[in-house]
Amino acid sequence: MIKQKIQIKENRGAAIMILVFFFLFISITVLSGIITPVVREFKIATNSLKSKQSYFASESGVEDAMYRLKNNKKISSTENIVLGTSTAATTITDLGSGKKEISSLGDTRSYQRKVDLVLSTSSGASFNYGVQVGLGGMDINSGTVNGNVYSNGPITGSSSAVITGTAISANSPALAADQSNGTGTPDYNITFGNTVGTQDIAQSFQVSIDNNPVNSVSFYIKKLGSPANATVKIVNNSGSNPGSTVIATGTLSASSVTTNYGWITVSFSTNPVLDVGTTYWVVIDGGTGSSSNNYILGANSAGYSNGIGKIGQSGGTWNSTTPVGLDYFFNIYLGGVTGSIAGSSGSQWNQLHIGTVSGTAQAHVVNYTNATGNIYCQSGTGNNKSCTSQADPTYVADPISDANITAWKTDALAGGVNNGDYTVPNGGASIGPKKIVGDLTVSSGRTLTVTGTLWVTGKITLNGGGTIKLASSYGANDGVLVADGSMEINGGGNATGSGTAGSYIMLLSTATGNAASVNGGAGAVIVCTPNGTLDVNGGASLKEANGYRITISGGSTVTYESGLSDMNFSSGPSGSWSVSSWKEVQ
Repeated sequence: MIKQKIQIKENRGAAIMILVFFFLFISITVLSGIITPVVREFKIATNSLKSKQSYFASESGVEDAMYRLKNNKKISSTENIVLGTSTAATTITDLGSGKKEISSLGDTRSYQRKVDLVLSTSSGASFNYGVQVGLGGMDINSGTVNGNVYSNGPITGSSSAVITGTAISANSPALAADQSNGTGTPDYNITFGNTVGTQDIAQSFQVSIDNNPVNSVSFYIKKLGSPANATVKIVNNSGSNPGSTVIATGTLSASSVTTNYGWITVSFSTNPVLDVGTTYWVVIDGGTGSSSNNYILGANSAGYSNGIGKIGQSGGTWNSTTPVGLDYFFNIYLGGVTGSIAGSSGSQWNQLHIGTVSGTAQAHVVNYTNATGNIYCQSGTGNNKSCTSQADPTYVADPISDANITAWKTDALAGGVNNGDYTVPNGGASIGPKKIVGDLTVSSGRTLTVTGTLWVTGKITLNGGGTIKLASSYGANDGVLVADGSMEINGGGNATGSGTAGSYIMLLSTATGNAASVNGGAGAVIVCTPNGTLDVNGGASLKEANGYRITISGGSTVTYESGLSDMNFSSGPSGSWSVSSWKEVQ
């Protein structure tokens, strides 16, 4: 009986334990069913956050690279940025045809997202320097450039001239023989410098490359006796003969010429750019000489297709060669001109001042310059710092292309033609788009409101007290006036944008020679003379100066603003880098 009771108790205890374990199992199962989704959702949320952080990092890498490209900031082909626990590795690839691809891989604790952006260039203008100058160079006698200067020619200045940023004078494209004639033994030997009628020789030619300065010329030449040094000139063409306008000069040293034929190179003291398709003459002025002291130049028959040889006298009569149609052995070299920066007086006490914060001077040769930052050059003298060597700056294309100008003229022509000179009447006027066949004049006290692109075939004159402004409808956009003739802004003349911040007006002359004179006044204006000289004087104030050659004097200022790096013309081409595509790829 007692044993039976003990057995019942043991069975009851086992049953209770089974029930306890059963309920425990059920509880754990229920709790697991509740906790597991919570943990899963927590992991999902955490992973999603990391993924989003990676995406934002990737976007940040793309935006940073795009900003630097659009604003001409320094950037490498690969860049890395860190945002908290996230990183972005950015790669910039040149796709050609004016396109660049920016790829940015964002990473947050091994969770990665990738964004690709493709930028393309449009045909608009992008000004990245306060002053950008062509091969004619810049002379800043007195005045200030608040910004950087980039010149494809020399930069000169005085102690009363200040460039607050960096000044760069680039080398021209590499030296190359653009025009050549003659190899081996000459078929003919032409003697000159012996009598008045044959004292000089001349060879006509045409260059084939734009925007490349003439550097030097070489001749296959020998001498008889001891002739004097000869003057070598490049002159214009006049009636199929050498003209009287001297474009460049150099000296043929008699001591470098021997009694046997050899190639002798003559460098020019100035390095002008010659126009493609235009006939020029290279002349050797040998003096009257004598029959026993003269020069002999090699020649061949019909060896050169872009010109012809002649013999005679500069300023006198030119005759055909004997036999007719000979060409001399010669080479015309373009390019290879080194950049230079110098104080205009050649004195340490009259140095050109560059940089008020950290501006540097960069050119092959830097002389008599006071720079706040480093002076990068291969040689120099009279500077406040020694030269630091680095690669020379190279030629930079003009920001305004012929295609730009053609497009603006087309826009203007779409608005019709005004035949004859246009003078703004009392009370002012609004005009544009329009082609004006003649001159445009805005006199004192009168206002011209530009409502569309203007193309003036003649001269643009803005007198003191007169105003040229963009219509308010332009908003933050920019407008342009193109003149085939010269431009003149006199003291107190005002040219400005629409009144909205970031709106500018550009006055552009396609003329050669003295293309534009800004004598005081101006405003939110950009003045461009891609083919000629821009003279800024009389306390004038500009936002941007661009020209083949620029002179600044009289305390004038050019103050660069960042918005000029991405100009947006309301008609015609616009912008610099524009977004072609922007998408996530991973």
